[in-house]
Amino acid sequence: MNTPTTAGSDDWRRPPPNPEQRRIDVYVGLAVAVTALFMVTLNSSVGQFMLGHPPSWPERLFWTVAVTLPLVWRRRRPDAVAVVVAAAFIAGQVRSSPEATMTSGALFAAIYTLGAWGRDRRRARWLRVAIIAAMFVWLATSYTINLTSLPPDAFQHAAGPVPPILAAVVGGVLVNVLIFGFAYFFGETAWISARREHLLVEQAEQLRRSQDEARERAVVGERVRIARELHDVVAHHVSVMGVQAAACRRVLDKDPVKARTALTAVEQSSRTAVDELRRMLGVLRQTDDGTVAADRPDPAGLDRVEDLLGTARDAGLRTEFGVYGDPLPLPDSVSLAAYRLVQEAVTNTLKHARATTLDVRIRYLASALEVDVGDDGRPVHPPNVNGMGLIGMRERVAAHDGVLEVGPRAGNAGFRVRARFPLTPAAAPTGGSPTDKVAA
Repeated sequence: MNTPTTAGSDDWRRPPPNPEQRRIDVYVGLAVAVTALFMVTLNSSVGQFMLGHPPSWPERLFWTVAVTLPLVWRRRRPDAVAVVVAAAFIAGQVRSSPEATMTSGALFAAIYTLGAWGRDRRRARWLRVAIIAAMFVWLATSYTINLTSLPPDAFQHAAGPVPPILAAVVGGVLVNVLIFGFAYFFGETAWISARREHLLVEQAEQLRRSQDEARERAVVGERVRIARELHDVVAHHVSVMGVQAAACRRVLDKDPVKARTALTAVEQSSRTAVDELRRMLGVLRQTDDGTVAADRPDPAGLDRVEDLLGTARDAGLRTEFGVYGDPLPLPDSVSLAAYRLVQEAVTNTLKHARATTLDVRIRYLASALEVDVGDDGRPVHPPNVNGMGLIGMRERVAAHDGVLEVGPRAGNAGFRVRARFPLTPAAAPTGGSPTDKVAA
């Protein structure tokens, strides 16, 4: 018998019935048993004994209750209930118990429940097949016994084209095939439906967890982005202010003009830091429609690298700046990432290297933008590869599928930071490679 199946269905165990379902089973089982007792009383009262001479009255009641009352436990113990009901049904028919309507319905319900609620699917299938086979064996035995004892005039009113005995056998077999087939099929279908509902609940829960994880990752990513921006903005300008303040302290008494110049640089750096922080706050205040506060400055980009190098010159460094290739419009994210990388490299030079020269080169290649920052200093301390600055550089470059190289220059003559950002074909330069070299 072919029934619907699902992949991996044998691995799933249907949960036992809940208290409400168990209560319903008790009510249904008691109602069926009471109704069956009422029916056997009516059949006995009118003398309808289709299976032959009935047993005693107490035995009739016993077999009726034995077939129907186990339905009280049908979903808690589907295997045992199906076996008990089937055995009691056959025994009752052997004893010619007159009630057949409610007991047949109880047998149908037991087979159906075994298919719908059996936790061990292999055992549930074999038990149902065995019960149905036993029923047809009993049906064949019953027909054999009854047909041999039929009186000669049993079919005297028969008028159809099919022989009476054949018609009776075929009709009885067909009815039982339909009854047991439906019980098996609907039970299997109910189990598959429960299995699918379980899978839907699992998938909904997985989707909910995935959404929660996605929201958490978004929050963490936003926190990392804000931390990176704060580090890039504050660390650079505070470092410049520290260098200028130290220079001012050293020359305050000897050279007031230089001290005034250093204080001016400190003032300018502090204003720039405030502007950068205001820009970030403007991003955080961004509304759903994409509008922000009116005082939000334009985002930083490669066009501001020369302003950045001006702070390095004010701190006493000699700077060289060159642009190679055809400058072209860049995506804002790439331009900002390149600017922040130069900014962090300049900050590290000011804070950690005893350098005199800073060399910044921007190259527009055939399919990439290359940013190269080097100095001639020697670090006071070995570079911290796990520091926030280098981590921020890696994250910015990796976000654009770029490559970052950080380390000493050839011959240990200074330190170098070089990053390459791939460009899309639409953004890649198409002209020659003129050079724009600026030195200060």
